[in-house]
Amino acid sequence: MKNYLLLATAFVLLICSKQATAQTDPASFTGAQPKLDHYDALYVLNSGDDKKIHGIIRNMNNALEDPRLKGKLHIELIVFGDGVAVYMKSGSYEQALKDLQAKGVVLAECSNTVRERKIDKNDLFDFISYVPSANGEIILRQYEGWAEVHP
Repeated sequence: MKNYLLLATAFVLLICSKQATAQTDPASFTGAQPKLDHYDALYVLNSGDDKKIHGIIRNMNNALEDPRLKGKLHIELIVFGDGVAVYMKSGSYEQALKDLQAKGVVLAECSNTVRERKIDKNDLFDFISYVPSANGEIILRQYEGWAEVHP
């Protein structure tokens, strides 16, 4: 009985290792392939760190230019907390944001952040949109099937 169990275990391990090898073979791997006509992605920013802001802008542009998603991707950038820095007129992101918006990206700010931090909306770009709460937006978009991205 022990020999049978040992043989069965060895057989299962052999099968599993062959499948794992096939999946990680660089020559045969092509990445995910698009199967839908449309994809939705919610990019979430709650950091004012310049490196993170530049990173999320770069990541959105990269996704929009991915040949598998080109012309099929709808993006919303939801900003709250310290991330509000990206929408401040005093910052250096205006042109990058306008370029994203021209590609169809929705730029949204959390109204709770604006109210709680006593931010004058005149200090924010006039081309952004507002949602009642970022957390509410994240929850609603997730239940609508949107991919949530935290670069």
